Amino acid sequence: MKQTLITFLFIALGSVCMAQQGYNNPVIPGFYPDPSVVRVGEDYYLVNSTFEYFPGVPIFHSKDLVNWKQIGNCLSRESQLNLKSCAPSGGIYAPTIRYHEGTFYMITTNVCDKGNFIVHTQDPAGEWSEPVWLKQGGIDPSLYFEDGKCYMLSIPNKITLCEIDPKTGEQLTESKPIWGGTGGRYPEAPHIYKKDGWYYLLIAEGGTEYGHKITIARSRNIYGPYDSNPANPIMTHINENAQMNPIQAVGHGDFVQAHDGSWWMVFLGFRPQSGLHHLLGRETFLVPVRWDKNAWPVVNGDGTAQLEMDCETLPLKPHAPAPVRTDFDAPQMGLEWNYLYNPIMSNYSLSARKGYLRLKTSTVQLDDRGVTPTFIGRRQQHINCTTTTAIELDKASLNDEGGITVYMTNEHHYDLFVRQGDKDKQIITLRYRLGNMKHIEKEVELPKGKFYLRVEGSNDFYSFYYSTDNRTFNPMGKMDVRYISSETVGGFTGIYFALFAASPKASKGVADFEWFDYAY
Repeated sequence: MKQTLITFLFIALGSVCMAQQGYNNPVIPGFYPDPSVVRVGEDYYLVNSTFEYFPGVPIFHSKDLVNWKQIGNCLSRESQLNLKSCAPSGGIYAPTIRYHEGTFYMITTNVCDKGNFIVHTQDPAGEWSEPVWLKQGGIDPSLYFEDGKCYMLSIPNKITLCEIDPKTGEQLTESKPIWGGTGGRYPEAPHIYKKDGWYYLLIAEGGTEYGHKITIARSRNIYGPYDSNPANPIMTHINENAQMNPIQAVGHGDFVQAHDGSWWMVFLGFRPQSGLHHLLGRETFLVPVRWDKNAWPVVNGDGTAQLEMDCETLPLKPHAPAPVRTDFDAPQMGLEWNYLYNPIMSNYSLSARKGYLRLKTSTVQLDDRGVTPTFIGRRQQHINCTTTTAIELDKASLNDEGGITVYMTNEHHYDLFVRQGDKDKQIITLRYRLGNMKHIEKEVELPKGKFYLRVEGSNDFYSFYYSTDNRTFNPMGKMDVRYISSETVGGFTGIYFALFAASPKASKGVADFEWFDYAY
């Protein structure tokens, strides 16, 4: 009843809110990088990269550019998204979403498959088409429509442009390099816009790390030559004015003009913790953009962004807050849940035991590379958070295990789980894998039963607990966040809290999860 009342109040408030001053960044927290946005009337749609996770390319909807709700995934079938034999940070790279004459197009790269491709749909919340593969290679592809033509940008080396048929994938003109950026390494994320008779080419440079920045050039001809903005970069946090900013590595932007005429840019960045480490991945942020006639764009006055933005917004239409608890009583998992690589769906069931998520043990371990374990998780979206689950291990053979992992890659994860011991004994275990080091930190042997496993995230540590009654939680240990951060591990992803089940050899063991809480 209380949750229903809260939901009603948020919906009611959303229907009457007027434009207000200020909002909080990131607008989509957690591992949602490489944002691309498009407006259709008074509706906004946004997509992100997903790398080795399935389904691929989540699509979000908003009425105000600040409050976003996931409505689907562009790549929801294995025929669209082949992640077999993928390595960590392989798979789907930066997507772009565009709309033209009633059709949504999403173009992206699968670096584990055949490269660049397009899918399309009339209903962004529904099913998207099978992939159309493209000749022009590189990464970070983008589309621009004008006068019945569709242009494709990507980065084989420099920013390269050609004309294509977006429905068939046929390349209609030769690929032509049009700009190499301002000299920063890794020019990427190209998007073209037309304003006041100019073609503006927006890109990112410097690498998606602390040296990231956004630059822009323009030309009267779409094929160039493009002249660099004398004030480049138009956005960066590498300078003195933002060196202590809690948002860093800003880049990979995409402009959108709102239905009230204002301009905005979505972009990625990350929030460092425990010094210069980040774990949540690259997140989606928002800033206002000012265009003076025939002039270059100015991003938020000085080319920086803040966690608390003090600027006028569109009329805000907030969504009801996500519930803390997932009860596993729905016929399918929520859109926030992902699998690692292409899942073996027979290992997952929401119907085998009513009100439970059942995971079958697999001989594929969390440590294995390029093969899919029994693993389903959701992103860590807040530095300070608590996740708790209730688990029963059943039909288990010796050393079968099921539990929760704090997962960055197959070589960097912390695991809290129940392991089957001799006879009716089960063992609560805290284990870590850090590169070549694998260690059991602590074990507690108990009679077989239902257990409650908890992970608390904080700025510097993950703390692990278990309970037999869901009231008294006993500490198992704490692990330093830095050892599984992107700065230590490398790669482009962020932390997942994932449920898993594994066995050393073929087994009939299952892990039944009654519920999963995520609180912050």
